Amino acid sequence: MLFLMTPNLEIAPAGDRLREEPIRAAEIALDVAPPVVDAPARVDATGVELKRGAFLNTIAMLASNFRGIFTFLVARLLGPAALGIFSVAWSTTDIISKIGVLGLDNAITTFIARSEAVGDHARSRSLFRVAAVLGIIQSVVTSVIVIVALRFFNNRLHVQPQMISALTLVLCAMPGLALYRISTAISRGMKVMQHDIYSRGLTEPVATTLVFLLALAVGFKESSPEVAAILGTAASGVIALALASTLFRHVPAQTPVMSPFSQARSLLAYSAPISIYQLINAFIARLDLILLGYFVGRAPGVTLTTVGVYSAVIGMANGLRKVNQAFNPIFAPVVAGMTATGDHDVAAATYARLAQWMLWILLPLVAVLSLAGSTILLLYGPAFWQGGVWLGIVALASATNAFVALGETVIMVQRPLLNLLHSSITCVVAAAGLLWLIPRFGPLGAAFGILLPYVVQGILRYATLRWIFRWKDSWSDISPPLIAAGIALVPALVCRVFLGGSAGQVASAAVFLTVFGPQWWRHHVHRKEQHS
Repeated sequence: MLFLMTPNLEIAPAGDRLREEPIRAAEIALDVAPPVVDAPARVDATGVELKRGAFLNTIAMLASNFRGIFTFLVARLLGPAALGIFSVAWSTTDIISKIGVLGLDNAITTFIARSEAVGDHARSRSLFRVAAVLGIIQSVVTSVIVIVALRFFNNRLHVQPQMISALTLVLCAMPGLALYRISTAISRGMKVMQHDIYSRGLTEPVATTLVFLLALAVGFKESSPEVAAILGTAASGVIALALASTLFRHVPAQTPVMSPFSQARSLLAYSAPISIYQLINAFIARLDLILLGYFVGRAPGVTLTTVGVYSAVIGMANGLRKVNQAFNPIFAPVVAGMTATGDHDVAAATYARLAQWMLWILLPLVAVLSLAGSTILLLYGPAFWQGGVWLGIVALASATNAFVALGETVIMVQRPLLNLLHSSITCVVAAAGLLWLIPRFGPLGAAFGILLPYVVQGILRYATLRWIFRWKDSWSDISPPLIAAGIALVPALVCRVFLGGSAGQVASAAVFLTVFGPQWWRHHVHRKEQHS
């Protein structure tokens, strides 16, 4: 339950093309960019900044896994069917919320990072206010429209009535989601990572769990998870907004160069393509679970119970996606500032370093979830044992997605339309694969159906960085963790073959970590000796 990838020398940042000012601060920064000969020193300095940010983001990520307590309680107190209904409703709401946020959460990080890079604090404050207001208004309007549409077209959707009722209720959480995402993105644009620890890491899981227990006690029964999600996200959003506002408390009030209307227009123009590919990415990430819910009773082995089991599999495997959250929040403003000031060589070296860090973390987690998946799922109850094989496949898919998301960030701050193209292609592959696999293989088809598009997406992003942005790649950057994992996998598989049941699963996972750990430590010590 607690388990939770080289610079563009030709294209100017998209945000700078969208606004016309008498003198552009980004152009001034380019004129005084540091000399290339200082790149190694700047990489080391950036590495320190990234490590500090990644450490804080890791704390937030680990704290957010307390949300697993809520999932555990729903599974134990209401059963896998109730968990499946809520999970499908929440996944659908998460997709629709991308329309409400309209990419402002990623766009505002880039805009504020660029303003701070050139010392324009007043503009950062103005952007903060504009983004928060826009996000709330758009989310409220979007949720109202969807709720009304569900009421009108309820009988034509051919979906389980319980899922429609749950979705209608959970959509009320959208304003809180928008407020959290935009406020947290603003803090990250200011390179302040610890705010997420308090809003998402602590407030959201604690509030959600307490409200769930209270709602269950007063008689909400099957609707208790939905009520808890609404109030938990609202509390998280309010805390995130309050924390972000403290960053601008001492910024003197000045007449902005651009009016709030112009600021909003620039933000929306920049965020529009981002919002589309974010929506597509969210759709891809949730499509397997949503289609399983749609095929209840119409595909082999697909029932409300197996949908609940599969939702627990996704919840556990999604912990691997959160590994990206330890690095991407600090990487996004760092790479945005680098591209604004012309530090392309440093950006490339930073990307390579982060890619290796992520592999050292992701590979052992994938191995553990694959080798001991069924035993881990027993935490939710005996009915969840059947999801062990699904967990291994979905874990590999989630790790692939987390790794290639670093490339998405690099592309986003320079040419976001390319991400839109990649996501569109990936979405077609995902939809076609899942619609073919689920009716034939049920939940196992859903697991393979979500792995395929992420492999395609990774190939597309690699090709973009390699041949369009001219980023150099090196096998030496990623080979150490891959070789270590390959060596550790051999004895782990031998152990898994000769030992059955839970004991064999736990033993094989322990063997893998025992062999993998010393190799990581040897690499870490060797790298420190090289830099000493």
